Amino acid sequence: MIELNQVSKRFETASGKSIDALLPTDLTIPSGQVFGLLGFSGAGKSTLLRLINRLEEPSGGSVRIDGQELVGLSDGALRQARQRVGMIFQQFNLLSHRSALHNVEFSLEVAGVARDERRSLAREALAAVRLSDREDAYPAQLSGGQRQRVAIARALATSPTILLCDEATSALDPHTALSILRLLQQLNRERGMTIVIVTHDIKVASYLCQHCVVLERGRVVDRIDMANPQPQSLLGKFFFETAKGWTEQTVLPQEEP
Repeated sequence: MIELNQVSKRFETASGKSIDALLPTDLTIPSGQVFGLLGFSGAGKSTLLRLINRLEEPSGGSVRIDGQELVGLSDGALRQARQRVGMIFQQFNLLSHRSALHNVEFSLEVAGVARDERRSLAREALAAVRLSDREDAYPAQLSGGQRQRVAIARALATSPTILLCDEATSALDPHTALSILRLLQQLNRERGMTIVIVTHDIKVASYLCQHCVVLERGRVVDRIDMANPQPQSLLGKFFFETAKGWTEQTVLPQEEP
């Protein structure tokens, strides 16, 4: 479903210095899989995620979604390709002056869907996240978990085959976070949706993901089957040590073992 071939991203600072946010990376994510991008802040996780739907323009390499090359597409063709890819964020990114229903409709407006059809599709999406009774509520009237559900409904409204999640639960309390993870699990199971989730939380990755890559300083340092995790990198081992609980013998990744 998703194929990255030698994809990289370099940023130029105001002073003219170059920063490699992502070094040339190969990654294949099969259709219907829940796939994790695991790492510390600044590792390149969010950059890699945003390269998948070209919210960031790659400095090099190719990006294919279901066989279609996204690099080099015209603006119109890219907008059409993006309809297959929904995205949710840590901070929800809802429009404060719009109700839940109208927030969900927004993605359909951008896609050019007629008013009556988008109202129907938006209500279906809210029903899928169990918020039909809150369609007239504004973001300020909703809990954090409800706001994230509205954001998920907005992403679902265009019937995407891929859902990209950028730290989708890190701003939520553990109870609410687990409810969102279970919703994502349900979407994957019932709709066969391919989900890519950025996280620094090994509990999230262990609960939701079938496979993960671990990123450190812009490069993939580990590829892990979550059903049989055998991390090879120091950072990968640290994450799984974190899941068991730290001890005096826990080695920090920046230190020599």
